[in-house]
Formats: sequence, C-alpha cells, structure tokens
Amino acid sequence: MDRLYPWILRTLGLVVPALVVALGWQLYQGAAAARHAFGWGFVVGSSWDPVFNHFGAWPFIFGTLVTTAVAIVLAAPLGIGVAIFLAELAPNWLRGPVGYLVELLAAVPSVVFGLWGLFVLAPWMRTDLEPWLIAHGHNFPLFRGAPYGLGFLAAGLVLAIMVTPFVVGMAREAIIAVPRVQREAAYALGATRWETIWQVVLPGARSGIAGGVLLGMGRALGETIAVTMLIGNTPAVSASLLAPGYTLASVIANEFTEATTALYTSALVEIGLVLFASTLVVNLIARLMIARLAAAGAAA
Repeated sequence: MDRLYPWILRTLGLVVPALVVALGWQLYQGAAAARHAFGWGFVVGSSWDPVFNHFGAWPFIFGTLVTTAVAIVLAAPLGIGVAIFLAELAPNWLRGPVGYLVELLAAVPSVVFGLWGLFVLAPWMRTDLEPWLIAHGHNFPLFRGAPYGLGFLAAGLVLAIMVTPFVVGMAREAIIAVPRVQREAAYALGATRWETIWQVVLPGARSGIAGGVLLGMGRALGETIAVTMLIGNTPAVSASLLAPGYTLASVIANEFTEATTALYTSALVEIGLVLFASTLVVNLIARLMIARLAAAGAAA
C-alpha cells in the first residue's frame, strides 16, 4: 500500500485537468460544423438568423465584455475598499460579522439575484436611475436611449454585487499576507496609517488583489441565470449601457433547447467553446498572480 498510495493520489490529481481537456475537446468537436461553415467570421459576424442558418457571435461577445466590464469597474474599488477595512481598520468585534456577511453573499444562488434584479432593481432603474442618467448624461453615448430598465447596465450592476465577495476575499488575504514588519517600518519613519496602507500595504498586495479581480472577472464572464433575466436578450450591439443585449452564456441558456438543425446546435456549441476558452484564460492568469503572491510571501 505504501507504493500504491502515491500512484492512487497521482491518478486522482490528474482527473481534474483530464476533465478540463476532455470538456474542451468535446466542445471543439461539437463546434466543427459551425467552424467549417463560418470560420473566423463566426467570431466577428453580427447576424444571428436561425431561419436562414446565418450565425455570428459578435453581439454575444460584445454583451459579455460590456457586462463584465461594468461589473468589474463597480466591484473592484468596492471590494478592495471593503478588504482594506476588514484587514486594516475594522475593530475586532466588527471584523468577524462583516466578513461573514460578505462570504454569505457569495453563497446566495444566482437566480435569487436575478429575481431581486427583475422585481426591485429594474423597476427602480426604469423610473428613477435611467431617466436621471438620460437627462444629465445625454451628451455621452453610454447613456442615450430609452429607459427600459433591462439592459447592459442592469445586468452589470447585479454582476457587480455577485462578484464583489470574490474580490473582497482575495484582496483581504493578500493584504493580511503583507509582513507586519513593513507596516512597523513605515510607522517608524513617520508615515500615517493611510500613507502606510497606500504606499506600503497595497503595493505589497497588488498581485493578490489583481488575482482577486481577475477571479471575479472569470465569475462574471460565465454567469448565466441572473444576466439572462436582466439583460433584455436582444442580439444587438449598442454603445448605450441602457440598451438591451445578449451574452454568450444567456444565448446558450435561452436557445439550446430550441436548436432544430445541426448547424444551429453547432453554432451554440461554438459559443460555449468561446466562453470556455475566455474564462479558462482569465482564471489561469488569476492563479498565476496568486501563485506569485504566495511565492513572494514565502520569500519574505
């Protein structure tokens, strides 16, 4: 058993990467018909017409990038600020409960966020927020259009709430990992608490913070149910955040059961392949940054 046990563990350790490779290969094979029919034009094409078998994924790629960008722009500063508060400023009696509530937010099912967004956030945006943005930001293309309540901005706001716990968790661990002697040295040189945080702690934790932001980005790229309920599900490209759109994940969820031809199904599988590749790359970059942080902490 002493000789057999390491080989059993090695085999189990190879199961997860083997599953990832198998999943990627299956998606690649399933997308063969669409890949041969449209080539790279599938990625940049804007037509999505199942009746005439014309398929292009650019509106869905665009929607995924826009909603993810909105989510990260909102979640990154909020998550980093909460992480700084929990790691550096919060009193002990408050640090535990707030940290627990942040972690609890990550455990809420996405369909609950979608329902909240559909019945609470979207009506408020339609009657209050979006009319205000249109009135005060009509000179900016981002805030032109009609106040639908559903669209890129609504989906991005809900995604920001959903990914904030991931940013907070990784950023907090990265800040705590900065050696205390660096803080004490800064205080000894006369730095204030804010100067120590801004000039010593955050630069020392930047790799972990960036890794947390990228993990949140990977989470936002693949979110399905909440985005499907709030984005409006219109395969169109628009410069306005108020316009409805579509994402890679939501088009698969909405149309896969309706695919009646082999080429239609293959096009949806190729969309899944694009989504799989993008999330895999983002998560690999995040893991490399986290590994760099761990190595730096061990060296210190």
